[in-house]
Amino acid sequence: MARISTLADVEAVEATPLAGQGLADSTYATIRRSAEQYPDNPALLFFLQAKAYEKTVGYSYRELLAALHRTANLFHELGIGPKDTVAYILPNLPQTYLTLYGGEAAGIACPINPLLEADTLAEILNAAQAKVLVTIGPFPKTDVWEKVASIADRVTTLQTIVQVDLANYLSGPLKLVVKLSRALKKGPTVRARILDFDSAVARQPRDRLVSGRVIGPEEIASYFHTGGTTGVPKLAQHTHFNEVFDAWAASVVAVDAQPGDLNYLGLPLFHNYGAIAIGLGAWSAGAGVVIGTPQGFRGEGVIVNFWKILAHYRCAMFSGVPTLYKALLNVPTDGVDLSFVQLTTSGAAPLPVELARQFTEKSGIPILEGYGLTEGTSVGSVNPRYGEARIGSVGFRLAYQRWTTALLDGHTFVRFCEPGEVGVLLMNGPNVFPGYRDGFHNRTAFVEIDGERWLNTGDLGRLDADGYLWLTGRQKEIIIRGGHNIDPQMIEEPLMRHPAVALTAAVGRPDPRVGEVPVLYVELKPGATATSDELMAFAQKEIGERAALPKEVRILNAIPLTAVGKVYKPALFHEQVEEVLREDVKKVAGVISLHVKADVDKRLGTVAQIEVTTRSGVDPKEMAAALRAALAGYAVHCRVTVNGEAMG
Repeated sequence: MARISTLADVEAVEATPLAGQGLADSTYATIRRSAEQYPDNPALLFFLQAKAYEKTVGYSYRELLAALHRTANLFHELGIGPKDTVAYILPNLPQTYLTLYGGEAAGIACPINPLLEADTLAEILNAAQAKVLVTIGPFPKTDVWEKVASIADRVTTLQTIVQVDLANYLSGPLKLVVKLSRALKKGPTVRARILDFDSAVARQPRDRLVSGRVIGPEEIASYFHTGGTTGVPKLAQHTHFNEVFDAWAASVVAVDAQPGDLNYLGLPLFHNYGAIAIGLGAWSAGAGVVIGTPQGFRGEGVIVNFWKILAHYRCAMFSGVPTLYKALLNVPTDGVDLSFVQLTTSGAAPLPVELARQFTEKSGIPILEGYGLTEGTSVGSVNPRYGEARIGSVGFRLAYQRWTTALLDGHTFVRFCEPGEVGVLLMNGPNVFPGYRDGFHNRTAFVEIDGERWLNTGDLGRLDADGYLWLTGRQKEIIIRGGHNIDPQMIEEPLMRHPAVALTAAVGRPDPRVGEVPVLYVELKPGATATSDELMAFAQKEIGERAALPKEVRILNAIPLTAVGKVYKPALFHEQVEEVLREDVKKVAGVISLHVKADVDKRLGTVAQIEVTTRSGVDPKEMAAALRAALAGYAVHCRVTVNGEAMG
């Protein structure tokens, strides 16, 4: 496979028709093929606690395939056929990957975020018509089983719950104490039959799929939850070939993963990137995955021990979000050999250029920024490993997949954009999903151009003359908090049920730790009264996802509207940008006055003009450098003027 350094290298790969690349028809066949080719390579490693990261549970490819067979065979025994759904509500565990790809081998897998509130879990399970659910059993300091038990009887299709016992990863007295305390505590009862995952799969054949199923490339492999309003979850359908292609094109072609490489996983396995790009991507190449704690990067001690963990496992790569790289800047690399770490990839939220520079300068590890979305399976573009990584850009498109930018009138195509011109980003190719499970959501998902169907990403961007993609904004106003996409309607709609509320608007407030946090603006009905605290308490009861809870509720006399009466969110977002930047600039020594104004630049998206006056004797260049350092955590373009002199 060619090493990608320019768009011409991508096009050179495409000189061979995709059918000639010999990709497998299904995710199961992809893993089986690598197991046959690299039976003794490490495929999957797991450690439970960061303080004991050397204690590993591991699978070779031979063992992974056997475990996958057993898991799929269990689901088959439980009545799962090609059109039946196995859902999972799990943290990061080996059983999570086995459920995902064993579920796809037997039927259709549906990953669900365990941090969602119980009512939202019930809505997704019902929308997916889940027949089997895999989740964790009761365990100290977790509430997943309690949430599941509270809603299980409301899922009319649910027949069996398979529990993963985290205590099986413990040893000695601690394991005994956990199991004993659980046995003495009477738990909730549910209508569905309950099985233990490990003991149930151990009884199944390990050498084959007993169903004899031959999976076609266009069969549905998974439903990935990607938002939606209350009562109408959006479940994106992926075909087997969507996932096979995207994993191969991103990992084997774009990133050039090699057999035997280890890829560290700290991102959640309910999200497409960890599930597909990292897991199936590694297994497409004969590489392996290291799962670091059930909580991923959020696990206790993971960040402070991160460099030691990478060194112990000699990981060739890892993937993260901008907040991870900011946290790692505070972790010393003293005496740790990181020469074998070849790269890291960043996505989910814009990566501040200064943050990327500081991280690579400290660690020596280049960051390849990329872009993707669930409706495009996972990865859509990435900066070249062997060419110029233009931070701020999200790189080249994947081979065999097309990007274009266009001007739209509503959802109707008007014309393609010129190079460098900003338009709505459209996507076409083997990784574009066939649509949402509920056709209601498909009305605005696609754009028809000359008889071809293009995915409307809802993002704004431009393609430069060299083929690099630059994102400049979002047409759909998703809030990205710590890598999680939050649909503003998840916040706005529940608050509209408050009797005093006339209008709501949720926007993201830039945050150097998690990227963005939601802030909710509210306009009250004439004559109605309510305080911000009252509305916040109402939100905490009504909003079904913890990450979507607003950081603040602000009451306005009138929410700004466009000339046609739509809420004008850019004005609210710019207010938030100005406030947070103003607060941080005030803290820089030597600033005696400042002015911050945010606006939209057609090429760059949101740009903040920062004008400061300094005390006498402060060097303007040093002040500009101090300002850039103070604002490095924000993915906002800043133009700095010091004492009337533009500093870039």
